Amino acid sequence: MGRPLVSERPPSFLPGLALAAAGSIAFSGKAIIVKLAYRHGVDAVTLLMYRMLFALPLFALMAWWAGRGKPRLTGREAVGVLWLGFTGYYLASYLDFVGLQYITASLERLILYLNPTLVLLLGWVLYGQRIGRHRAVGMAVSYCGVVLVFGHQLTLDGKAVAWGSLLVFLSTISYALYLSYSGELVRRLGALRLAGLATTVACVLCIAQFALLRPLASAAVPAPVLWLSLLNATLCTALPVLLVMMAIERIGPGLTAQTGMIGPMATIFMGVLLLDEPLNTWVIAGTVLVVAGVFVVTRMPRPATPRVDDPA
Repeated sequence: MGRPLVSERPPSFLPGLALAAAGSIAFSGKAIIVKLAYRHGVDAVTLLMYRMLFALPLFALMAWWAGRGKPRLTGREAVGVLWLGFTGYYLASYLDFVGLQYITASLERLILYLNPTLVLLLGWVLYGQRIGRHRAVGMAVSYCGVVLVFGHQLTLDGKAVAWGSLLVFLSTISYALYLSYSGELVRRLGALRLAGLATTVACVLCIAQFALLRPLASAAVPAPVLWLSLLNATLCTALPVLLVMMAIERIGPGLTAQTGMIGPMATIFMGVLLLDEPLNTWVIAGTVLVVAGVFVVTRMPRPATPRVDDPA
């Protein structure tokens, strides 16, 4: 008799899952750090400048490392990198940071987590790609979850929640545009090189924005803001990009995206522990709906592109 057929997982499966989970949790800490920094009276423009200032050397090094031995960018590729850096990282980051001044970290993470559904919608609008009934149901469930949490917080904080939620949703749209238009450049440059180049562009834009909009004296911030910004730039920005890319190499983009579903839950629990944000049935029910809906969207045969960097 022949040996029974046994489906064995590759040796890199569990390490890949661990890398994807660690990257998702690290990404999730960004909103917590931003909310903690706001307690020291700093504004979004200054806080974003410091985060990108500390991250700039890391992303420049990433772009150089991924581009070693490869041809230089053509003029068309350079324009594409500039555009994607503006929409996918600079604009999305700025809108998200401003939005976080008005809403909780948990609601912000749930809105950002709608990204795969927006990529599908943009694919339908821009390229005529069919969504399908199952994905449409998953999208509807996800949006119901966000509306549930949003509606509850709206009754507590009114217009501030509406304004902050709109800004974060626009941030999510901006990053979804990046993913929708980045496909060709990803194939030509590679995901890691493109992410390094685009985020380098965004870092320069954020620093230039501060130089144009704020006096130099406003760069004097309390020491905790500097330490929090350094932590945000390293642990919650550059490191997760590497972790997620390494996970994709080991377990593929689909499973990496699904593992990232622990992100919203990590943000919620960190918000409860570190920010004293409420944990009630509204938040729990909304999170379950959002995660379940995105799971349906990303588990289909053609999964949504996973995030290689948080838009903020």
